[in-house]
Amino acid sequence: MKTSIVAIKLLFVMTVLTGVLYPLSMTGISQLIFPGKANGSMVYRNGVLIGSELIGQKFESKAYFWARPSAIGYNPLPSSGSNLGPTSMKLKVLVEERRKLLIQTMSVSESQELPVEMLFASASGLDPHISPEAAFMQSERIVAARKFNELQKKELLQLIITLTEAPQFFFLGQPRINVFKLNLSLDTIR
Repeated sequence: MKTSIVAIKLLFVMTVLTGVLYPLSMTGISQLIFPGKANGSMVYRNGVLIGSELIGQKFESKAYFWARPSAIGYNPLPSSGSNLGPTSMKLKVLVEERRKLLIQTMSVSESQELPVEMLFASASGLDPHISPEAAFMQSERIVAARKFNELQKKELLQLIITLTEAPQFFFLGQPRINVFKLNLSLDTIR
């Protein structure tokens, strides 16, 4: 009986410490040190929430950069991939449809190798990044859709270079570009 009482007391103390005090202190410290990130890196324009830098969004207009495909339609609540494996016929059909769409809308040939992230969905379905190669591949479509002149085209290409993020800690991953940030910056080119 004595052991049970000690166990219940320990359970109560640990629940308060790890379930209440620790989360509250971490939330408070995060709000003080980096409030934007602690609140989900939300982006507001004219006081209206337009998205988060951390969650991929669907851009269908030819005048914007497209993010990588999402198996969940960019809905952050389920956050998952398709779980289709390399032998899946459904995956092969999806990839071929995406390939045809890219060839039709971009200045690429049938034989040109396309960036993998433009053909396959991410594991979370919410990845906000593409490779610089995928961004450069889409640039001609955007130039045509927005009727950019040569100076504006140079601005667009410089924007891709400027917004390219290095691998994390300079060695983890590949260079990448946040599509949401890129599209927001794209609207500043006049």
